[in-house]
This record gives sequence, C-alpha cells and structure tokens, in this order.
Amino acid sequence: MTTTPPILIVASGDSRPSANRRCWPAQQALEATVQAAFADLGHATQRAHTPDAEAGHGFIDGQARGLEVFRQIDPQVPLVVATAVWQYSSHVLAGLLRHRAPILTLANWSGEWPGLVGLLNLNGSLTKAGIAYSSIWSVDFQDDFARRGLAEWLDGGQIVHDTSHARPLDAHRWPLECQEFEVRGRAAGSHLRADRALLGVFDEGCMGMFNAIVPDHLLHPLGLFKERLSQSALYAAMREVDDATARGHYDWLRQRGMRFRFGPDPAADLTEDQVIEGLKMYDAAATLADRFGCDAIGIQYQQGLKDVCVASDLAEGLLNNPDRPPVVGDGGRPVFEGRAIPHFNEVDECAGVDALLTNRVWTALDLDPSTTLHDVRWGEVVHAQGIDEFVWVFEISGAAPASHFIDGYAGAVGERQPAMYFPRGGSTLKGVSRPGEIVWSRVYVADGALQMDIGRGGVVRLPDEETERRWRLTTPHWPIMHAVLYGVTRDQMMAQHQSNHVQVAYAPDAPRARQALVMKAAMARELGLRVTLCGDVDDDLDRHQAAEFRS
Repeated sequence: MTTTPPILIVASGDSRPSANRRCWPAQQALEATVQAAFADLGHATQRAHTPDAEAGHGFIDGQARGLEVFRQIDPQVPLVVATAVWQYSSHVLAGLLRHRAPILTLANWSGEWPGLVGLLNLNGSLTKAGIAYSSIWSVDFQDDFARRGLAEWLDGGQIVHDTSHARPLDAHRWPLECQEFEVRGRAAGSHLRADRALLGVFDEGCMGMFNAIVPDHLLHPLGLFKERLSQSALYAAMREVDDATARGHYDWLRQRGMRFRFGPDPAADLTEDQVIEGLKMYDAAATLADRFGCDAIGIQYQQGLKDVCVASDLAEGLLNNPDRPPVVGDGGRPVFEGRAIPHFNEVDECAGVDALLTNRVWTALDLDPSTTLHDVRWGEVVHAQGIDEFVWVFEISGAAPASHFIDGYAGAVGERQPAMYFPRGGSTLKGVSRPGEIVWSRVYVADGALQMDIGRGGVVRLPDEETERRWRLTTPHWPIMHAVLYGVTRDQMMAQHQSNHVQVAYAPDAPRARQALVMKAAMARELGLRVTLCGDVDDDLDRHQAAEFRS
C-alpha cells in the first residue's frame, strides 16, 4: 500500500526582520485555515520549513534561505505557496523554477494583511518566468469558490478561472467615431520608436519584484532604453540641495493648502525636518532626470535609501503631477516646466513603460497626464445609497499625485510613513481620489513578450465613514482610490492581472476616457505589445458614468 505524501507548504516573506516579525501571526492564521480546508477535502499538508525561533518568524526571508529550503523539497510533490502578507518573490523563484509537481499560490482576502498584493506579485513573476501554477484567494477558504478551486487543483493539478472578460485587441473593431484615435495612437507609437526615449532607473530589482524588470531586448524595439543610475547619486544630489530651496517647495505646498501632521518624536511621528529632506529628494530627482535626459524615472528606495534618508513617496507624488513646485536645474534653467515627470514607484519598469505611454497619449489629447500606479490592495461589495457593486481599494504608499484627490493639494495630507517599513520616516502624500472616469492598465512580460491589459473604470466617492473604515482596515497613512472596474468581476481581475500594481489615469468624462483608451491601446499595439482589452470598454457609455456617493 502506497501512502500519498503530504502537500508541502512554503511561505515567502519580506527581507526586513521587523516586517516579518510583525506579520508572522497573520501568516500562521492563514496556514492553519488552509491546512484545515485541505484536511476537510481529505488531504494532509506539511510545512516544508520550520519557523526560526531566534528570528521570531517562519518566513523564507532571503534568496539564500530559499535555496536552502528548496534543496530539501522533492520537486515531484505538490506545493502550496501560502501568502498572507507582502513577500519578495525572488526568495522562492529559484526553487519554483525546478519544481515539477503542481504549484498552487494562495492568499487571504484581507485589507489589513496585504497577502493579495504579495500573491499578485508572485503570480506575475511566475508568469514572466514561464512557471506553470494555479492560484486561489479567499477570506476563510470555506466559500464555494475557494472550495471548488481547491478540489479542482487536488483532482487535476490546475484551476481554470473565468477570464472571458479579456480578449485580444486584434479581434476588436472600434466604432467609426473612435477610428481617428486609433490612427493617432499608431502615429504616436511610430514617433516614439523613431525618436526614442530614456527610462531613468535608480537601481533595479526592488523588493524581489522579478515581474517588474523588463529585459533590455524587449524595450529596445519600442525605442526605449534604460539610463542606469545609482541611488547613491540621488542621495549625493540631495545633499547639494540647500535648505532654502527645499523650504521654498514646502511653502509652495502650504500655500496650496496641503497639511502635514507633525509630532515630537521622529521615530514615530512626522517632523518638519523629514518633510524638508523629502523635498530635497524631489528637487534632486527632477534635476537628475533633466541632466540625463530621462523621459521617466523610477526610484527603488525600499532597499538602500530606506536606511539613509526619508521615504521617497512625497517626492514621487509631486513628480507625477504637472502642477508641482518649480525646480531650477543646471544653469538656472527651469526643469520640465509645466510638465509631469512620470515616476514608476519601486522601479517597476513595466509601470514605467505604461506611464510613458500614458503621458504621451494624455498630453496629445490635451488631458491632465497625471498618472500613478497603485497596489491592488483589497476590496468588498458596497451597499450604500444605490450602489451595489464590488469596489476595490487601490492604495499606494503615498506616491499618488494630488491632482487625483478631492480638492487637490487642499485635500492632501502628509503623514509619517509606518516605522515598520520606513525606519527614517518621511511624509506620505495622502488623499481620497476624486470621483471620475479612469483608464486602468498593466504592462507585463508573458511568453517572452511585452503585453498590456487595459480597461475602463470609475472612481466613486463613498460615504466618509466607509472611507475611514477602509483606511483602518488597510494603511491609513496612504492615499486611497475607491475603484469600480467596468465589466470585470473581483475574481476575473485576480485571475488575469499580472502584477501587484495597476496604472491609473483620469479622463474628464466617459467619451474621452474611451478615446484615450483607444489611442493608448493602438500606440501599444504599434510598438509591438500584445494588447488585451478587459471588461466593458466601449458599450453603454452612459451606464458607466462614475457616480458620486455621499453619506
């Protein structure tokens, strides 16, 4: 009689010990829930690596530890990667590359613990690496959706999700009134390929996001090239910005109505000194982008700079907005005067490509080109004043432009970044995203090629108490967007999306949102990206007008 070996469970974590210790109880709770769910289905599970009592957690917390763990794993035994919190995909990628049995990635459905963010990063990294996997997500793994998925994986080694919302652009025909923007998009793509542009990369490979690195050979045919810069150069340039210049930026923000919540303890509170240092980073980043001729830049920050200076998010949010404190560069010349400097957070180069295309298209259409990436953090169905829809929480660590907020800079607040991730503090750029139409997208690598998913959505204004509840359940220091994705369900988004990040840009109304989407999709297609349309992009425009909901 043969005994089926237990399904193995591994857990990838952060590289920061403080984060791993803080998040370990949430991981334990997820694993207990998952083990119980598998037991109910008649299958035993076993953890593939024991917790480290001295470290105070049981995560794989580095690539070396990952290699050590996977040396002891039989590649023919089914494997579950359980993700309750943010994790570095690089910690487990090498081991998963050689695994031959079915792989299941799964996460909790939680706002407080960003397992969904970690899961989407892992899935995007596996897709880029060409590793076969299945994925599932649930609050408690007792719902029918999760139970069916687990049973399907146990029975056949894979889970097939509904992705009928996604279809190739090549198979789509736009109505006559959109064809002008299709032509303009192709022309914009041809111009970029001929004229060429630079992505300034301040150190590559942030936070284990393998999916965020675009190989050079995929960029060059687009006319895009990396200007590889060092964060040490950015830090050195920050030291050359004098206090008076940074204070001028600070006064500009205060005059626009931005508030900062200061406290007496720099270890726990935001201080004015932290804000001034963050504005030196803003000035230095803009100056270096100009000096090196970069069309967009990305600062890694989370590794390296986090140990020597304040967080980069205030600087990043300002860069992404054409309405920002003026910067004087080399020779007393204004830097990017009246223009945004697209910034791709955490050096997510896929987001950098996306932001650059957005900037070109929105500028050509005379629309506000302010753009940002958000984490796909969490979401729930909302029942309030006629709304009965699934509303996502898109939330990034402070780097959204104030032009996206209700009341702009007057609606923006700076708060100290959480000490667990940001030991030297720094200000966020926090606000509630204003109601309106958006185009959302993601550039990613799959099957050895650059691809883009693109769709339409609306930002809704929820009652203030619901916004506050969602902030309490996630990260209250960060900017929040309440997003409805047209024609895309929760599970379709999770099944199709290939990143923890989603790119968003506003349009004044539904018709112009469609025009921008058509032009951007055509530009991407002209550049050689494989473009997938997601959800409702051109049907019943009146029905899709984003509504404003008040308490």
